[in-house]
Amino acid sequence: MTALVLALIAGAVVGLALGGLGGGGSMLAVPALIYLLGFTPAYAGTAALLIVAATSLTGLLAHARAGRVRWRTGLLFAAAGLPVAAAAGALSARLPAAVLTAGFATLAAVAAWRMLATARKSPPAATRQDGQAPRPSIVRSAGTGAGLGAVTGLLGVGGGFLAVPALVSVLAFTMAEAVGTSLLVISANSLAALVPRLGATGGLHWAVIAPFTAAAVLGAWDGKRLADRFSGRTLQTAFAVALLAVAALMLADALR
Repeated sequence: MTALVLALIAGAVVGLALGGLGGGGSMLAVPALIYLLGFTPAYAGTAALLIVAATSLTGLLAHARAGRVRWRTGLLFAAAGLPVAAAAGALSARLPAAVLTAGFATLAAVAAWRMLATARKSPPAATRQDGQAPRPSIVRSAGTGAGLGAVTGLLGVGGGFLAVPALVSVLAFTMAEAVGTSLLVISANSLAALVPRLGATGGLHWAVIAPFTAAAVLGAWDGKRLADRFSGRTLQTAFAVALLAVAALMLADALR
């Protein structure tokens, strides 16, 4: 199978994940770039940020049209992570490939476990006595956003797989709002994490990245339709199982 065909297939899957779940695209993009398309971990992280940023912006437009984006809280959440994402992105260039691979594998396993736990039991969002959702704490929003930014910059992931559970459990968003708003956060964090990596983009294989990104962008629109059609629990469970397999593969590779 040629690199072009593999890039198109992998891109479509990444787009479906981002559009349907509001995250998780980079958790699939990074291993696909490494194991299917021959990228090094460092270049895979940079390429994944480019792909995820473009795809997330596309998915964001689709969810914004449906009224599923809480802009004020999402922008605060994202702003807190921007400087941290940029600093962590600079640090990642100094780390050995095996460390990045092991860190990514561990993070993927944790994300899968959290998704499975959430899919088994999703508590309803808290409400005030007047029936309205509580207004998120500024400190809590900023702290969670900063932690997400660190993960994004260091490992080259958008962080939506962490943002969605945080927005639901910590900030009391509905699942639909969390998916839409997470795409705003992912877009901002991915672009910030790219800034210190821009010098490395000259060595990227654009003949692979371009079709990968195009397929992911198209897949994001289909992912949004999947989110309309299937329950969040069903999508989360399917993605978590795939993520566990990816984590096992990458951890075994890092420990060799």
